[in-house]
Amino acid sequence: MILERLWRWRVALMATVVGVLAAVMRFASLGHPTDLVFDEVFYARGGYSLVELGFEGEWGGDNQDFAHGDFSQLSDEGDFVVHPNTGKLLIGLGMKMFGATPFGWRFFAALFGVAACVILAFTARRLFRSTIWGTVAGVLLAVDGEHVVLSRTALLDGFMTFFVIAGFALLVMDRERTRERLMAAAAQERGALGWGPEVRLPGGGPNLGIRWWRLAAMVAFSVSVSVKWNGLYFMAAFLVLSVVFDWYDRRAAGYEDWFGGGFLRAIPAFLTTVVVLPLVYLASWIPWFTSDNSWGRHWAEQNPGEGVTWLPESLRSLVHYHRQMWDFHKSLDTPHNYESNPWFWPFQWRPTAFYFEDAPDADCGADRCVSAIHAVGDPLLWWVAFAVLLFALWRVVRHRDMLALTLAVGYLAAWVTWLPFAHRTIFTFYTVTMAPFVVLLVVWALQRLAQPARLGGAWSPRGLAIAGVYVGLVLALAGFFAPIWIGDPIPFRYWQLHMWFPSWV
Repeated sequence: MILERLWRWRVALMATVVGVLAAVMRFASLGHPTDLVFDEVFYARGGYSLVELGFEGEWGGDNQDFAHGDFSQLSDEGDFVVHPNTGKLLIGLGMKMFGATPFGWRFFAALFGVAACVILAFTARRLFRSTIWGTVAGVLLAVDGEHVVLSRTALLDGFMTFFVIAGFALLVMDRERTRERLMAAAAQERGALGWGPEVRLPGGGPNLGIRWWRLAAMVAFSVSVSVKWNGLYFMAAFLVLSVVFDWYDRRAAGYEDWFGGGFLRAIPAFLTTVVVLPLVYLASWIPWFTSDNSWGRHWAEQNPGEGVTWLPESLRSLVHYHRQMWDFHKSLDTPHNYESNPWFWPFQWRPTAFYFEDAPDADCGADRCVSAIHAVGDPLLWWVAFAVLLFALWRVVRHRDMLALTLAVGYLAAWVTWLPFAHRTIFTFYTVTMAPFVVLLVVWALQRLAQPARLGGAWSPRGLAIAGVYVGLVLALAGFFAPIWIGDPIPFRYWQLHMWFPSWV
């Protein structure tokens, strides 16, 4: 009983440490800067319009009028926007709760950022079978610059990252429960037949019925798509991975036709996805359906006989609108100071500067003070993670390591899918969706170093020392970079010390 309580206290301590650290990094001075930062110009104003008008109206005037409390430039004419509504609705809800203030439009980004860190800690605890390593994973995400900055700004990518982490966590739960049930069913069959564990069983294994954890994961991934379309990459990658899990576990349970058994059960899962994704995605467009002034809402009525004619008029209009959105994204190649080539994203080669202003009224102890926000990940995390990724891929090919495959799939889904669009105007801050898997890869490597397989899970003093020093250096570097993640006024010379490469300036 005492040991059980102590174990629960360890888990509670993990959640508390991760949650408090993540909250401090995300909520401290959340109302600063008072201006709209980077693309908050689009999403904060879009969120306000959604909760005030029920649709996204067109804005006039200066972009910063909104930040100064002037909402008079919002018209009742629909605006052409190129992302779905879920993220902007959450931003708008924050303003409903706390007013149209910087804290209000950033509140839910920060809250979901904290929740993402805690969920990742619990997921890592399951993956690595260790509360200690779960805590390390949550702490490292809590102090990573990409995730901190995107959790402190009213952009969409932080919300998408949360729902991707949630979907991934649910699939990890599904895999664990499904494997337990498969092994139990195989043991029961062998017991009934009087066979030993070395004998392979006929058939492909049992039908386990509705897998509620996987269904919940489908919903979470579908919501990520309703934030930004590239959530679809994660949904496809991880649901295919769940089929691979099924094949692997049925084979491990000893079923002869493990491939056929897993494939057969994948068919209803695919059909369920085909139903769940459109339903969740369409639900996110309810404000568009219910508002007469939404952009393109009555296109089908104004263009009879055009488009997908067999659909109802409202859906036909929405399909046409999505074609316009797709055409916009395909042709988005306007030069931008901070655009970056995705081939270099793992190295954070061209981080996005969200904000940079002189702060003449600040007392920073220097002649020139500046306030800057740069979405750059902790270099020690990101550079090491790429090396670990190469090792993980080797483990997959050489040893069929399922844990290595799981972590590599998350990293690659966030990165490789952007490589064909290297010619487009895209930014390094999109890598915030990679951040959870950067952390998981690093923690996986640290665990292998501190608890090598040759010791059967026992601690290696040398490996533990190396892992401890590394984590300490990551945290120290996070403390060094924190001012340019949070935007605290600092001496200009101190800001320059953070610009390690010309591409960072």
